[in-house]
Amino acid sequence: MKAVETRAAVEQADVLVVAVKPQDIHVTLEELSIAMTAHKLLVTVCAGLPTALFEHRLGDVPVVRAMPNTPMMVGEAMSVLAAGRHATAQHVTTVKTMFEHVGKVIELAEPQLDAATALSGSGPAYFYYLTETMVDAGIRLGLPRATAEELIIQSAVRSAKMLDASDVNPSILREAVTSPGGTTASAIRELENRGVHTAVLAAIDAAHDRAAELGKQHDN
Repeated sequence: MKAVETRAAVEQADVLVVAVKPQDIHVTLEELSIAMTAHKLLVTVCAGLPTALFEHRLGDVPVVRAMPNTPMMVGEAMSVLAAGRHATAQHVTTVKTMFEHVGKVIELAEPQLDAATALSGSGPAYFYYLTETMVDAGIRLGLPRATAEELIIQSAVRSAKMLDASDVNPSILREAVTSPGGTTASAIRELENRGVHTAVLAAIDAAHDRAAELGKQHDN
């Protein structure tokens, strides 16, 4: 967007949403600074970028940092919000109302947002990756791709609904499926033997560390 277009957008809006790649943020902030005032509300969905960066460049502007995930495309997002220094409770309520139209919303302290990014921001990709792998397994076992996909997607969606509707720990639900000496027990044992639990923890740690790194690259 050209600077003149950015200025026009800022002047006309009460709430502005900034959604650019971290490496493009400085150009965007330069354009925003032309017309941004403390009477506007800025919502950032830029991964890893702290509210302090926007406040440093734009002044006493109320900033709310948000991390939705891609299921917002079907109205099922998990969004996490954190308020900057100049954002009031009313500002947070405004942003919460915005994101509630596309799913669930929770508010966290900003230092917790990198963890939320690693879990829910990146989280859908982990489930898609597991789905890909399970579909491949079904094909290898002789099922048509369409059949394997239907079996896995239906199982994933209904299991997620069961998790959402239940007030018990996921491990309890898993144990209910895992009969001693049965097929599921064999599968879980193989996952444990191959260190899948440890690998998942390491993967989420890596996502968290990368989110923190993106923020540090733009420290004031």
